[in-house]
Amino acid sequence: MTSSERELRVRRLRRGRPRRRFVRFSAWAFALLAIYCWLAGNFRVDLLAERRLRNVRRFLGELVPYPLRDGFDLRSAVDWAAGLLSERGLEAAGTTLAIAVAAICLAGLVGATLSLPAARNIASPEAFLDDTRAPARWLRALWVGVVYLTRVLLIFLRSIPEYVWAFLLVSMIGPSAWPAVLALAIHNAGILGKLGGEVVENLESRSLAALRGLGATRRQIVLAAVFPAAFSRFLLFFFYRWETCVREATVLGMLGIVSLGYWIQDARARNQYDTMIFLVGIGVAIVLVGDLVSTVARRGLRDSA
Repeated sequence: MTSSERELRVRRLRRGRPRRRFVRFSAWAFALLAIYCWLAGNFRVDLLAERRLRNVRRFLGELVPYPLRDGFDLRSAVDWAAGLLSERGLEAAGTTLAIAVAAICLAGLVGATLSLPAARNIASPEAFLDDTRAPARWLRALWVGVVYLTRVLLIFLRSIPEYVWAFLLVSMIGPSAWPAVLALAIHNAGILGKLGGEVVENLESRSLAALRGLGATRRQIVLAAVFPAAFSRFLLFFFYRWETCVREATVLGMLGIVSLGYWIQDARARNQYDTMIFLVGIGVAIVLVGDLVSTVARRGLRDSA
């Protein structure tokens, strides 16, 4: 086959390829939506104006620790970092970590509990089994109501951002660590309950049905089969949300809770950008440690399985 014949065949195949109108419509709709957002959002195109570039250069210069602006000195850098750690860094990091751990433990407990009535294979007249006889209508309606009420509750819990929960709780119980803990726990309980319910629903059903057929109760199956089978996946979600809790606990500190966010906001208000970026780095280090712990825990679960 000559090159011209190959090219002709490729063109013929291209013209004859299947075309999906929905895909083309979606692409055009997305392009029009992007244009509309650009026009309606009143985005300015002077991002690289000279005045803005000067501000960027000034900001980058202020990120250099104050003792090092006249020249690099390792001893001065170490003394500066040690002073920040002893004055506020370690205490703020400990508070942030404590808030995140307390919040995710509460969220995990509530989310795991709510994931069971949110799973349709558990919340049914005959759990894990196809009904051999049609159950009463009121019984079917009861279990359907349990599932949908639980799912609506989970949607409500996770639909309100943590910052809004914290703002409301600060107004009620004052600026302490509890508003941050409860705000993070409420929001993440909704997320973990939703994810946990999906995990339980997608479990392999034959072994669970076999246990049910042998006479095991719903509670026995949950404790002996559902929990062990879903634990590793739930733990993955648990650690992922814990990392999110660490980040959000930092942000919630700006409400007046003495965590990393409180001191980051304080440094920002004083234009101490070198201190601010150092405290942000402490938050990054906490998240990295959490990711390492998560990796080790999941690897241990895989090895023991």
